Amino acid sequence: MPEVSRALYRAGEGDQLVLLHGFTGTWEHWRPVLGDLVARFEVIAPTLAGHDGGPPFPLDGPLTLEGAADSLEAHLDELGVGVAHLAGNSMGGALALELAARGRALSVTALSPGGGWRPDSGEAERVARFFARQTRLLRATRSQLPRVMRGPLRRRLAFRDAMRHGELLAPADALMFCYGALGCQVVDQVLAALRRGDDAVPKSLERIGVPVLVAWAQHDRILPLATCSSRFRNEIPGVEFRVLPAVGHVPMWDDGRLIAGTIADWAARHSAVRAAPV
Repeated sequence: MPEVSRALYRAGEGDQLVLLHGFTGTWEHWRPVLGDLVARFEVIAPTLAGHDGGPPFPLDGPLTLEGAADSLEAHLDELGVGVAHLAGNSMGGALALELAARGRALSVTALSPGGGWRPDSGEAERVARFFARQTRLLRATRSQLPRVMRGPLRRRLAFRDAMRHGELLAPADALMFCYGALGCQVVDQVLAALRRGDDAVPKSLERIGVPVLVAWAQHDRILPLATCSSRFRNEIPGVEFRVLPAVGHVPMWDDGRLIAGTIADWAARHSAVRAAPV
């Protein structure tokens, strides 16, 4: 039976496909592609630990990507998910790659994944400043959000960094993004991890032994291709790299059909592949 709650979307039959959303998001970020993917896979889209509606994050010390992957692995174990096709956006893409390095993936589709910048580039600090600024703005305007998001031009302005056509969002969907970000419980910890440097990026890309597609949004303003992709191009064995035309950082909402087809075709193409020993 399908399961839909704040913590999890699960439906469909066939090979298992896990969808991992980005920082401050929820599984609902995948809504534009779910219909197409459920027709071909058993889709499991969890809200990540520490995010709005997700399980609590077990913070016994500084948050790291490895710790987030540990938490996610435990959650997948609870859901009965072993080795599966993985697709992730932004931070979810980084987690998908980390899980692949641990032998938990049949294939990976990483959509503008986080952490691909050079350590000396200053990109981690820039990304941390961006999310800190966005968080302050959302908190300051929380009571006004329903009024603000009624106007298409205001939605376009509010979402200009996340997508090309925020004006096409329904007001309810725009509020879903905003309230989800406000409900994220690990914002400060993730920003601290970014500012520490390598605590927030994948460390073992060279250990990945399954097919990986890195697909970058052409108009990504949060993680620009030119400055945030070099590690993925250079360190993942046999990686296939593509540019997704005419979409922004959360590309599902600019062109759901393109993103669903990209994920489904890559996973189906490698449906017989099993993770290599690590």
